[in-house]
Amino acid sequence: MTERPTALVTGASRGVGAAVARALAPTHHVILGGRDRDALAGVAAGLPDARPWPVELTEVTQADVAGVERLDVLVHSAGVGTLGRIADLPADVWRRTMEVNVIAVAELTRLLLPALRRAGGHVVCVNSGSGQRANPEWGSYSASKFALKAFADALRLEEPALRVTTVYPGRTDTDMQRSVRAYEGGEYEPDKYLRPDTVARAVLAAVNAGPDAHLTELTVRPRGGRVN
Repeated sequence: MTERPTALVTGASRGVGAAVARALAPTHHVILGGRDRDALAGVAAGLPDARPWPVELTEVTQADVAGVERLDVLVHSAGVGTLGRIADLPADVWRRTMEVNVIAVAELTRLLLPALRRAGGHVVCVNSGSGQRANPEWGSYSASKFALKAFADALRLEEPALRVTTVYPGRTDTDMQRSVRAYEGGEYEPDKYLRPDTVARAVLAAVNAGPDAHLTELTVRPRGGRVN
């Protein structure tokens, strides 16, 4: 019997990450990365072949990934964002945003490169419309997402045996979006946003592209909705 391919998804306890895990679960053994041990266990319980991987992504070491010998898909979905004017955001907000959204992504990928190379694997970075266009009060978040694009582009060139895809979702119905709308003082209207499952299907489209295809970038927008 052929062994299932393995996928590791960060931010898998909820939102887009959990949706991506569910989308991959019918065909992959899924490793669910995140900090909330109970939430990860709940997601894993509903999948046919998954295990929680509770971890602080900004502190991952070689020992944490020692059991992953071969990795077919790595999806970076975890992220943080604090909105505010540049004049009001202190350095620790910028540092935390970059640590989670960029540095943790780069380090986890670096540690898993041997496993990805063995599989001729696929790295997917879930970015944002903010990684294509910066708006007022989104400075630190946009900067991190522009940096994430640069990371993916460089990785694609340095590791030609791998596939590397950046997915740019517009506004999506998640806990983070609720926080954004609360900050903006606007009504939360989930029907105007993408569903996490819709973003997950875009990730799945990239992963399932034929062996001769490399979907390098995918942009997904709500119909009639805003970019970020």
